[in-house]
Amino acid sequence: MATFGPDPSDVSDLTGTNPSAWLVSQFSAPVSRYLPAVQSYYDLGTPQAGMLADGFDQDATTFVFWRNAVHADDQLRQRTVFALSQILVVSNGSGGLNGIFPQTGGYYLDVLNENAFGNYRDLLEAITYSPAMAEYLTYFGNQKGDPATGRMPDENYAREILQLFTIGLVELNPDGTPRLGADGRPIETYDNTDITGLAKVFTGLYDSRIDLERAPIPGRVPQIVAGVQTPLTIIAAEHSPEAKSFLGTTIPAGTSGDRSIALALDHIMAHPNVGPFVGRQLIQRFVTSHPSPEYIERVATAFDAGVFTLPDGTRVGDGRKGDLKATIAAVLFDPEVSMASALQDNTFGKVREPVLRLTHFMRAFDVDMRSPEYVRVLYDTSPTDVLAQHPYRSPSVFNFYRPGYVAPGTQSGELELTVPELQIVNASTTPGYINLLTYGALLGQRENFAAVRPVFTASGAPFDEARAGATFIADYSDEIALASDIPALVDHLDDLLLYGSMSETTRTQLISTLRTFPDDALRTQSDHERFVGVAVLLVMSSPDYLVQR
Repeated sequence: MATFGPDPSDVSDLTGTNPSAWLVSQFSAPVSRYLPAVQSYYDLGTPQAGMLADGFDQDATTFVFWRNAVHADDQLRQRTVFALSQILVVSNGSGGLNGIFPQTGGYYLDVLNENAFGNYRDLLEAITYSPAMAEYLTYFGNQKGDPATGRMPDENYAREILQLFTIGLVELNPDGTPRLGADGRPIETYDNTDITGLAKVFTGLYDSRIDLERAPIPGRVPQIVAGVQTPLTIIAAEHSPEAKSFLGTTIPAGTSGDRSIALALDHIMAHPNVGPFVGRQLIQRFVTSHPSPEYIERVATAFDAGVFTLPDGTRVGDGRKGDLKATIAAVLFDPEVSMASALQDNTFGKVREPVLRLTHFMRAFDVDMRSPEYVRVLYDTSPTDVLAQHPYRSPSVFNFYRPGYVAPGTQSGELELTVPELQIVNASTTPGYINLLTYGALLGQRENFAAVRPVFTASGAPFDEARAGATFIADYSDEIALASDIPALVDHLDDLLLYGSMSETTRTQLISTLRTFPDDALRTQSDHERFVGVAVLLVMSSPDYLVQR
């Protein structure tokens, strides 16, 4: 739950050790940053100074994601960044700064990196000033209102920071259940007057270097690249000087832009919804899709108190509301998360995110992903006939799936369980995942690495054939040693991939299927690799695996 998948060395090293100590060590692990590596990829495809890169622009953050997810030591931080990126969504799936200049996303992801174990209030401020968010939610260069022309400040960010990032649409009890009014209906958290008032706060944020409309891009590339990795500043003449009223507070007229933003974020953070609203989504991203009200309340309590006591007595958090160390610790160490509790509750768990299935495969079988730029099939996994999910390429600010999604026509839907990931499970994505996993599990990169060569050729980047053929290749040494004992192989994969939770029905079916391989099909090393690859594919396509318990 806390990593992109355990690798065999982790299992060996951590067995019998203190989970609390591991968590604390992860909090202090060196940060695996995005921006420097993104810049390196961008430079590979830059033909000359002042011109746009060609071939390694939009995909640079993707490459760094696969590298960090598989090889970084700060696994918990990287998983937290991935979780936060699905709450505080910015996507590089379109044009503009986010699509053309990957440094925009690289800087944004490092904002998440640097604040992942900090305070949610500080994180909100950092993303507010980030060029990536300002462009994505259209408040870059947002101007104050003009009564003469009828111009009003852009309301996009004001709406989404409330609806999606902090308090949601309805007032919540501490356990995440809706508060009801006298009429028995949920109480709305805000109305349009709150949005128009808050929109005035986010006016004047600008940086002339990164305004793509003010002059042709060629020749300005160095200035744009520098600008997208710098916080925006307030242009005082464009910031609304009016009083700004929202959510029961008023920022006085004449308050500066920076001060207005600080006061607004302080007031939003003080809202009682923030703990249960954010806490529930973090539980969903790490542990279970439909957390109980009691679980949500315990996590919200840690969020509000800013401190949590680990099982070994260590206290984490600095005591300020919004401390993310305390919140994440509460998510991972809740009593409901214990295996004894979770496996007895058939409503507990989550459908594994498709991206996390791939990273799990890579880490479990020591796949070398230090050079993911050579793996063409991983450049874009967002199409619906692949995974319908790609790191940092959400189709909208609403993420790949909604946190409140209840799948119609399903058993979970009949029980009114929220299962966000089921929103992208369909007749296209199911075989799409199996096809992509087949490519990895059956070592398809060995025969198909040349498919990416044209990308390197077009950008003028050097192509290392040896690296291309060795990337995204699983090491099945341990599994091949068990290939002659099929029950032992299946049990090994059960331990490695399902942590010993495989059902007897699935185990029996797997053994029966694998025994249909004729003996003369297992003569060479390549035969054994293919046989093991099929076993891995069957396990990782099974319902037992697809639902993380």
